[in-house]
Amino acid sequence: MLEFDPELEKYCIIHSSHLGEVLDDLERETHLKTTMPRMLSGSLQGNFLKMIASIMNAKYIVEVGTFTGYSAICMASGMNPGGKLISLEVDDELKHFHDKYIEKAGQEEKIQVLYGNALETLPALDAGIDLAFIDADKKNYSNYYDILLPKMRSGGLIIADNVLWSGKVLGDDQDKNTLALKAFNDMVQADDRVENFMLYLRDGLMMARKK
Repeated sequence: MLEFDPELEKYCIIHSSHLGEVLDDLERETHLKTTMPRMLSGSLQGNFLKMIASIMNAKYIVEVGTFTGYSAICMASGMNPGGKLISLEVDDELKHFHDKYIEKAGQEEKIQVLYGNALETLPALDAGIDLAFIDADKKNYSNYYDILLPKMRSGGLIIADNVLWSGKVLGDDQDKNTLALKAFNDMVQADDRVENFMLYLRDGLMMARKK
């Protein structure tokens, strides 16, 4: 099995469609102005999310964890032209990123960012979600999933990021994030309401399709 190789990742990026100058600028500014730039999805994962949204002809997407808006813009650019993406973000100090780059990407008609605790904002969202992307605080992944799944349409897809947690899920590390992600992975694996697939892309993606 291939181990992670940054040169191979670069090769994959070169041989994938370019996501555009706006996202290149957003990635650069994220690295310059945030303390945790590695939280950004990046072009390889962004291309994957865009293609999933496009293949599904998604009209209604929910994202938990906006960060600087990279993944939201990727998914919005792949979704149905008349679609709506609702992104939930706890940190309103990132609003300047969202306002600037969502407008520059021409996605302001599609993307709505709601600020606050996602455990409080998620329950109020309408059902019929085509695609949901979870990339927020790890300790609440299971809670987000529990709220989202009943709101997904049949055939709808939940994607959760960072489920391999730099390989820590294989070890005996007892930190709270590792334990929460291991519990989440086990919960999805045991859930007979979904078909699931764990993808070894970057830090791991759990994909759960509602039956």
